Amino acid sequence: MTTSFKTLALSALIIAPSSINAFTPRSLSSRSSVRLQPLNVASSTPAPTNLNDFVPDLKGQKSGGTPPPEDNEKYGAMIDLDGIAFSGLKGQALSLSPGDFPPASALRAAIPKECFTPDTTTSLSYLSVSLIGTAICTFLGINLLPVFDPSNLLFAPIWAAYSAVTGTVAMGLWVLAHECGHGAFSKDKRIQDSVGYVLHSLLLVPYYSWQRSHAVHHKYTNHMELGETHVPEPKTGDDEGSYASRKFFVDTFGKKTGMRVWGGIQGFLHLVLGWPAYLLIGATGGPARGMTNHFLADPLTTPDRPDKELFKGPWKEKVWKSDIGIGATVGALVAWTACHGFAEGMALYGGPLLIVNAWLVLYTWLQHTDVDVPHFSSDDHNYVKGALHTIDRPYDKLDPWGLIDFLHHKIGSTHVAHHFDCTIPHYKAQAATDAIKEKFPEIYLYDPTPIPQALWRVCKGCTAVEKRGEKWVWNNKGLEDAL
Repeated sequence: MTTSFKTLALSALIIAPSSINAFTPRSLSSRSSVRLQPLNVASSTPAPTNLNDFVPDLKGQKSGGTPPPEDNEKYGAMIDLDGIAFSGLKGQALSLSPGDFPPASALRAAIPKECFTPDTTTSLSYLSVSLIGTAICTFLGINLLPVFDPSNLLFAPIWAAYSAVTGTVAMGLWVLAHECGHGAFSKDKRIQDSVGYVLHSLLLVPYYSWQRSHAVHHKYTNHMELGETHVPEPKTGDDEGSYASRKFFVDTFGKKTGMRVWGGIQGFLHLVLGWPAYLLIGATGGPARGMTNHFLADPLTTPDRPDKELFKGPWKEKVWKSDIGIGATVGALVAWTACHGFAEGMALYGGPLLIVNAWLVLYTWLQHTDVDVPHFSSDDHNYVKGALHTIDRPYDKLDPWGLIDFLHHKIGSTHVAHHFDCTIPHYKAQAATDAIKEKFPEIYLYDPTPIPQALWRVCKGCTAVEKRGEKWVWNNKGLEDAL
């Protein structure tokens, strides 16, 4: 991806352009350390989708088993820990070597067979929960309009609270549309695509375009060159890129305040601007596919790897089919705004949509990123390794009743199983998760850190990576105690 153009495009959106580099990956550079010490922390078909052309062939792949004898030294669980902070995982992901990962067939065999079959009636029942909840919130909002004029700034806190509640409830619709894109909603493709297309279009997500890009994300999870979202920026030097930008804030305001300022900027860039920036210019995607736009069939810039172009062949036509749904939704929003005013449109739709988008980025970011979770280059990445570098987190503890986790269909607390086989419906993902955890406890990643603290740590500490051995790791030298 042509980063200078991409950085310029994003810089036009914000006041602090120097921080954009943490939001946009650059061309890769190799930087290996030689000082090694042992880290002893953690004592067949791939995840199928309904999109066969980008499901990896795992037959004979190097994801499991023991590496060749001549590679034993390379693949030992050895890592230079200088500058690496620990999350609640306590370095577990860094301690793993390729020989620790099972073949896809063994992982799949550990999961109960019934987990792989969606039930249309059950899926529709969960859909009704999200639809009814969102409808109740919208009904309440409409009845609040005569009492609290959204154009009056004095009532902004009320509408902000309404957006937070309604957007949180409506996130359940996003998750179910996401299941449709994966083939986990129903065996009836017409029902599945109809539900997914309508829901995603209403949320301004191009259904088929995102279906394709998200499947690519699953195939190349935590891949430095071919990853599709939240690909880290390689550290090219202490005085370059995001690493230098963070250093500037620390030098200017001191470690404690500087890290808070940096974390706040990164939180805003990701949670507020992140999703539209991804759809429009492929922000945080890997460099191989060029700059992409989910509403256009062709890349905006020439891909570094033309064979990895995001929308190829029949997908180009599907991009335009997706745009029809987006166009209909945008047209309805314009008509609504023309009749009722911008303030009302933002109060009832725009505000909740911002919350939905923030939840989406929060989940995706924290599922694959933390200060001691590595990424890999092409020579060291494979499907199983990528899937098992997904992190489950305690979203069930966000509130005393686990209501948010229920409304969001446990998308964040059972995501490891989902990343291995995305056709597992959410209501069977807990059983799959329990099976993986029981069979492979050493490689199942679960971070008990409360979500707000985990997010704040990632905002501050996940800035740039450097290569050590076969792993790309986050360097936070001198700042570990500030995370």
